[in-house]
Amino acid sequence: MAEIIQKDGTWAFDGDALRLTPGRDKNVGLLRRELGELVVPLGALAGISFEQGRKAGRLRLRLRDGADPLLQATAGRLAGAHDPYQLAVEPDRYGVAEYVADEVRNALLLDGVSADPVTAYLLPGPPVPVSVSAGDGTAGFDGDRVRLEWNWKTEDAKASSGPRTIPLDEITGVEWQPAAGLENGHLRFLVRGAPAAVPPKYDPNAVELWGFRKDPLMALVAAAVQARLPHPSAAGPMVPRIPPQRAAEPAGDDHDVLLRRLRELGELHRDGVLTDEEFALAKQAVLKRM
Repeated sequence: MAEIIQKDGTWAFDGDALRLTPGRDKNVGLLRRELGELVVPLGALAGISFEQGRKAGRLRLRLRDGADPLLQATAGRLAGAHDPYQLAVEPDRYGVAEYVADEVRNALLLDGVSADPVTAYLLPGPPVPVSVSAGDGTAGFDGDRVRLEWNWKTEDAKASSGPRTIPLDEITGVEWQPAAGLENGHLRFLVRGAPAAVPPKYDPNAVELWGFRKDPLMALVAAAVQARLPHPSAAGPMVPRIPPQRAAEPAGDDHDVLLRRLRELGELHRDGVLTDEEFALAKQAVLKRM
């Protein structure tokens, strides 16, 4: 048994699987804590690396393409604090981290595990039912259908039709995009026959996300649905998913965009949606752009 115990979490390898348990440190992301313990079979791994740093090191797992519905749904966009396949390592445990990495590499070599993409998910994805409230609504999934319910922050045009139920067999894909800078994120379900290119703010098949504390949990719903859709390899050769490039905003409008964002943050703070700490951090990020 090769094991490393850190404030960030515990990784234990028994030769057949790597058991990842999140720690209780304040820096452990909410998504990792909600995912809980993950058991990654050796056959799902493509590699492992350990990077040393002056203040901390980092163990990183690389999974085979198509092995995990969570990674498929989030397309490499998970921030480090929420990524279950990274572990922060304290300097006095660098030797242990290197030992764990070597043990995993040796097992991959001895078992002849290929790093090629797989044709079926090797991890089950989050259990269902799962429901998350964040952004402008609540997304729930019971294994057969997705249900979207709206809150008072939802645009009237989207909320006017009421709660939405989408059968799984009508869903062709899932998009999860975290908020970045001034751009909101979203969880969008691609529905057969639905209009394309509708902004998430107005799309009845999407929840808009603003980058606050519970927003990353929407990845749980995305992964649970992804796990029950046809595997990407069924559509042909797997192509790595690359996060789309965001279009730059016109320079002349930048100041107005920032002012509008500040007003929105102020309203959310007054309404109690943002805590004092969240408001201060968000405001500081916007002011740095001005």
